[in-house]
Amino acid sequence: MKELNSQKVQNKLRSKFLKAGVKMTGPETIFFSNDTKIGKNVTIEPYVVIGPKVKIANNIIVKSFSHLESCTIENKVEIGPYARIRPNTILREGSKIGNFVEVKKSTIGKKSKVNHLSYIGDSEIGKSVNIGAGTITCNYDGVKKSKTKIKDNVFIGSNSSLVAPVTINKQSIVGAGSVITKNVKKKSLALTRTTQIEIKNYKKK
Repeated sequence: MKELNSQKVQNKLRSKFLKAGVKMTGPETIFFSNDTKIGKNVTIEPYVVIGPKVKIANNIIVKSFSHLESCTIENKVEIGPYARIRPNTILREGSKIGNFVEVKKSTIGKKSKVNHLSYIGDSEIGKSVNIGAGTITCNYDGVKKSKTKIKDNVFIGSNSSLVAPVTINKQSIVGAGSVITKNVKKKSLALTRTTQIEIKNYKKK
């Protein structure tokens, strides 16, 4: 009986949003909450789940297999596919969250991009920031959660670990494969790597 009621509720919600102009391919695969708020010119691809307390503004695309809950999505944002937007997240205008990205309790600034394979938790990210693939914010030390702050126009190279609490200041660059444990000054390059070793004509023993 519960399943039938749930199905009825979902069908009502799908119908309501279709009538309001939300573009849905495969609406039967999309799940809404009673309090979902959606603006104009929004496209939702198949297999998307929208949990409680989600506000979606205008000109948004949510791609397949994404899960959103307790978050605010501002205008002109692109999400997914395979993105997880967790509680207390704000995606500012023009930002982009790509595939296999999880964002929790964070603000992603205007026109900032987290395109793939990243975890962003307990973070404040400024405007026009590029987060490279495989970047993680190390926000939990086993006892408490700490904050990562990334200021405007920062470039984070792929496969970087940002160990909170840490601040990456404006217009700085973090080189790929770095583990950042100290604050990075404005307009500087931070890089932590061991020297590459190459042994010529190496033979297995």
